[in-house]
Amino acid sequence: MNRRNFIYLMGCGCLSAGLHACTTAPITERKQLKLISESQLNAHAAKAYEQVKKKAKLSDDKDSLDKIIQIGSKIEKSISEYFYRNDMDDPTANFEWEYILIDNKKIRNAWCMPGGKIAVYTGMLDITKNDNGLAAVMGHEIAHAVAKHSVERASRTRLLNTTTGIIDIATGGKLSQVNKTTGINTVGIISQIGIMNPFTRKQESEADYLGLIFSSLSGYDIRETTKIWERMKKANKGKEPAEFLSTHPSNDRRISQINNWMNEIILKYPPII
Repeated sequence: MNRRNFIYLMGCGCLSAGLHACTTAPITERKQLKLISESQLNAHAAKAYEQVKKKAKLSDDKDSLDKIIQIGSKIEKSISEYFYRNDMDDPTANFEWEYILIDNKKIRNAWCMPGGKIAVYTGMLDITKNDNGLAAVMGHEIAHAVAKHSVERASRTRLLNTTTGIIDIATGGKLSQVNKTTGINTVGIISQIGIMNPFTRKQESEADYLGLIFSSLSGYDIRETTKIWERMKKANKGKEPAEFLSTHPSNDRRISQINNWMNEIILKYPPII
């Protein structure tokens, strides 16, 4: 088989896979590409979560963990109730929710793995300050899982790697030659900055938006959200990478977007439970 026919067949195969894997994100209805099995990713996430529980130092602050579980449970129920009332498939139907509090004051972070496996670091509690703040952060992290962002990123990475390989063949190995000449993965860096980072920032903004909705549906005051990012900005002492190098929008951009969404979400998505 000559190079032209190979490229044609590979290109058609990728296009066909892409067309059959197109879905939409819940609520925002943003078009998504999913080439990776969600159930498989959830299973991997569950195993990784067990490893985190074994290796990380878990906090013995029972009151804070109980608060995290309480807030998380309210968000769980409000999400399911929202989709039920709107006669839509519940994207969390197969989730096995779990919460841990990791004892690390230096890390101001939280995350939610696919399938509802959630962790909050004690350092983040210094930023959230109260229930509304904690709900805002947890709503954001849960939104990533609800919108299947991990599935989407893994799918895009697979497609990007396949496409890069096809282009390399089409150009007679020019991409490989660039990497060999520079001694670094120049193509990978360009793809990261020019394709993956902007896409990941889009996911982060979507999680901000959905997180506000989930917090509002759960009865929390989402006006606390902008205060969180102000506190985060102060805690970071104004130091953050240039936005185009980052996987996250800048703090200022997040604050501006959240302020623009705030009133609409409060009116459109009042407490549901």
